[in-house]
Amino acid sequence: MLPDPVAMIGQLIATPSVSSPDARFDQSNRGVVDLVAEWASELGLSVRIEALPGESGKVNLIAALGEGDDGLVLSGHTDTVPYDAERWTDDPFTLIERDGKLFGLGTADMKGFFAAALHALARFEPSSLRRPITLLGTADEESTMDGARALAEAGERFGRYAIIGEPTGLQPVRKHKGVFYVQVSVHGKAGHASNPALGVNAIDGLQLILPALQTWRDRIGQRHRDADFEVPTPTLNFGRVSGGDSPNRICAECTLDLDIRLLPGMEREAVTAELRDVVAHALDGGAWGFDVRAVGGHADAFSGPSDAAFSGAVETLCGCSAKAALFGTEAPYLAQLGLQTLVLGAGDIAVAHQPDEYVTIAAIERATDLYANLIQHFCIESP
Repeated sequence: MLPDPVAMIGQLIATPSVSSPDARFDQSNRGVVDLVAEWASELGLSVRIEALPGESGKVNLIAALGEGDDGLVLSGHTDTVPYDAERWTDDPFTLIERDGKLFGLGTADMKGFFAAALHALARFEPSSLRRPITLLGTADEESTMDGARALAEAGERFGRYAIIGEPTGLQPVRKHKGVFYVQVSVHGKAGHASNPALGVNAIDGLQLILPALQTWRDRIGQRHRDADFEVPTPTLNFGRVSGGDSPNRICAECTLDLDIRLLPGMEREAVTAELRDVVAHALDGGAWGFDVRAVGGHADAFSGPSDAAFSGAVETLCGCSAKAALFGTEAPYLAQLGLQTLVLGAGDIAVAHQPDEYVTIAAIERATDLYANLIQHFCIESP
């Protein structure tokens, strides 16, 4: 028998699975996958745990009930973001229940999903399924997307329809923006600060680049617009500036790290090339060198499922219309496998990645009911 949902979430929260491009914080997700695999096995699902190529300790979970590739996929990531322990009211790895809320790292984003999905599955006898149900648990969504990318590259379809249980307030998300990171490096020449002629200050070069990027940001906002999004234009965030080592030395190197959110239809490579041209023009005639390169993982923009009947059925079961989201998910990778995909889960994205992250017990209960209704509709009733 499965533990109750709150107990399940407590065990998942107590099992750290931080993913980060910074090796100081990066952890294996194997403990979380082992827990979910054990519970899935108790329900009669066949379980596969697949290691990511070249990734020590990083694995994907594939658990299936029934045969074929025309059923429903429920998918979630098993990792969390890093955390600032001193900003949490309580230990982020100890589930705290207070005023109907469950506090802990990953409660909303998105370990609570696995408790809801498994308890939805537990309501059905395996013999009642006319089409298969598959539960996916991926690695490193919060950092590199390598788990979902490995599934896409392997090419196994898994099903016909997919629900990704990211926190959406249980309102389906039909499309979302993409995100990637770009680093602009300015190269100068070190020298004694007493005489500017002895060097080339990289920070001076960056000062020329910043207004040029602000102008470019406004320009692409005029060229690309989608009113479905709360923020209808692409965004460019100046996230971090670093450089120099001492006030009495001319700075020889500085970097600017950018977060770029793209609308569906925009291509990362084209945007990066355009950024490179902007930087080159801003520094034209100066003594600086520069590099512009995409860094880290990325999430592609998602333009939504093409099957209107699928979207309509999910909207009817939810009792609300689908929306567009500003955050990225693994939806593009599942769509690449041919899955009609929507994003739908308990919790509020506004509390994700924050101290004192939480999900309400009522939302987990509603998500369980909703996932059970989806299984009933797509795996039992649909012809």
